[in-house]
Amino acid sequence: MKKVAFKTLGCRLNQYETDALASQFQDKGYELVQFDESADVYVINSCTVTHQSDHKSRNFINQANRRNKDSVLVVTGCMANNAKEELESREEINYVVENDQKTSVFSLVEAHFGGEIIHPSKLNADLFSYGATDKGFHTRSMIKIQDGCDNFCTFCIIPSVRGRAASRPLQDILTNIREVISHGAKEIVITGVNIGRYEFEGYQFDDVVEQILNLEGDFRLRISSIEPDGFREKFIGLLNHPKMTPHLHLCLQSGSEPVLLQMRRMYTAKRFKEIVQTVRAKNPDFNITTDIIIGFPNESEEDFSATCDTIKELNFGHVHTFKYSIRKGTRAERMPDQVDERIKTERSEVLRNLSDEIKVNYRKSFIGKTQSVLVEKIDGNIANGYGEHYIPVQFTGENIEKNQFYKVKITDIEDGSDPVLKGEIL
Repeated sequence: MKKVAFKTLGCRLNQYETDALASQFQDKGYELVQFDESADVYVINSCTVTHQSDHKSRNFINQANRRNKDSVLVVTGCMANNAKEELESREEINYVVENDQKTSVFSLVEAHFGGEIIHPSKLNADLFSYGATDKGFHTRSMIKIQDGCDNFCTFCIIPSVRGRAASRPLQDILTNIREVISHGAKEIVITGVNIGRYEFEGYQFDDVVEQILNLEGDFRLRISSIEPDGFREKFIGLLNHPKMTPHLHLCLQSGSEPVLLQMRRMYTAKRFKEIVQTVRAKNPDFNITTDIIIGFPNESEEDFSATCDTIKELNFGHVHTFKYSIRKGTRAERMPDQVDERIKTERSEVLRNLSDEIKVNYRKSFIGKTQSVLVEKIDGNIANGYGEHYIPVQFTGENIEKNQFYKVKITDIEDGSDPVLKGEIL
């Protein structure tokens, strides 16, 4: 039996695509092993959003080659688009596969072992022909509904490496979800590059959400990262549906109006706050998590303070912070007044400490309340999973089963900057 190993960097969309590929390899008889083990095939699903992600991707390429020089090494993902010539020049890499041909990775590998060498450029381009993620790495089943982006934010390289916005046919989405539910999936996660801009034959994003929520089955629905400009009143109303999880990862990027304008974001800080306030007016515990870019060109101390004030005001459940990184070909690359790296580092430390404090306080607010926990890992009588608010929960009990829901009363919280809630089964 041949062995295959995967390494995924970057966004949830990459995670979904890796899960789908891993399921396909397993269905065809391959053994899925950890990336740090010897394998016949290594697939690196890369990211190129920052310099750091490029660096990590290169490191994993080197690691795979050291583990088995005779393996088939496939590099796909956004770095395969952005640095294709560089990667193709490396002898240890067998195939460099761009995003729109990623669905054909298995066919490419099978042809290789059959003695047929196919250049990836000859593969069919198809963004949505991934199979069901009934195997793979995650208890939650991610469903891709959209790819690409037309926003062209000044800092972002994604439209160049993922292409223009494209939406998956609604009936294909529903068929995919019915399939994973039939395989036992309990949590469905909608993913894409800019899912709020979904549009296909008159259907928009909230129409997709509504039809998913109306499907039969014992499951809950989670929305992955979404832009604040993808909201209509209908969607906000659907957030109260019993199958909808009370959590959104809503991308802010900055709390400063001038910075958002320079970023070419499609919303204002004021509008962002209005959305959060509207959602929390109906559900005060609703978990809003976000992304913040630190040190965007010309970001002043006043701009940075505005971001910190916004984080305090909106009580985020988690803030993912990262330093601005110049990406070639973007408008921000040509902007004057690039912020010194030392200032970025100082501001990063301030923001991380602030966001950790707010995250801990938010999680403490659940002590005495209940969570519906989907179990992901079991060690003896100790179970770990996530509640509907996407907060990690640990509890004990007899005969606990993985991938099942348990009502848990939260009784305590661990120490640390990313604390797990402790509870007991009701």
